[in-house]
Amino acid sequence: MNILMIGDVVGKPGCDYLSKVLPKLKQTYHPVLTVVNGENSAVGNGILPQSADSIFQSGADVITGGNHSFRRREIQTYIEEMPFLLRPANFPPGCWGNGYCVVDCGKYSIAVISLMGQIYMDPLSCPFRTMDRILETVRAHFYIVDFHAEASGEKLALSYYLDGRVSVVAGTHTHVQTADETILEHGTGYLSDLGMVGPIRSILGVTPENIVEKMTTHLPTRFVVPDGPCKLNGAVFTLDPKTGKCTAIERIQIS
Repeated sequence: MNILMIGDVVGKPGCDYLSKVLPKLKQTYHPVLTVVNGENSAVGNGILPQSADSIFQSGADVITGGNHSFRRREIQTYIEEMPFLLRPANFPPGCWGNGYCVVDCGKYSIAVISLMGQIYMDPLSCPFRTMDRILETVRAHFYIVDFHAEASGEKLALSYYLDGRVSVVAGTHTHVQTADETILEHGTGYLSDLGMVGPIRSILGVTPENIVEKMTTHLPTRFVVPDGPCKLNGAVFTLDPKTGKCTAIERIQIS
């Protein structure tokens, strides 16, 4: 059984390209579950109901979040009403929405957990202990984790901590796909970062001149997602349906 995971969708160009490419990907890999990170999908950053709708309509079953999940207040009602639009589970109690969901995939139930790192990120609750609590209380056949974090060391540490207890730990946030796909000794599939969906000529999805201006002047700079040819990054994780262990990982790069 295949799990398809797609990296951070950036702005309208990313949403538009996802709608073009994702249906074809699903026809190729026949995933039982498709997970897409959408926390950068709105025009001007964050996520809005319109961008979330676009991602769901493109074929995502679950949208995961990150440090920009609450950047747009317009998402409040929507995220409260949509159980498959997630924000990181280690946000404080009282935040909008949910950090995990359980998807009924017929013969199997699959829990998807959105989680955020602490290193170089906002000081949220410990992701390790948060996962312990979720695994103790949430019942599902298999568990899939989107770990939205900056430091690859923190991502790898969580994967070893969860090895054998979850099927997949896939990183997001850096927008650069890594080439370190690994199946750990107890059967957890791991990739440090899935990458992104957005413009090829960009710096992490933003017009290069904007980033250069910011880095050379340190003045406030408006970041714009450029038009132009796009790419899609993600990965397919193949699971043994009897054990939930990962048996294969295939990175996806389309442009």
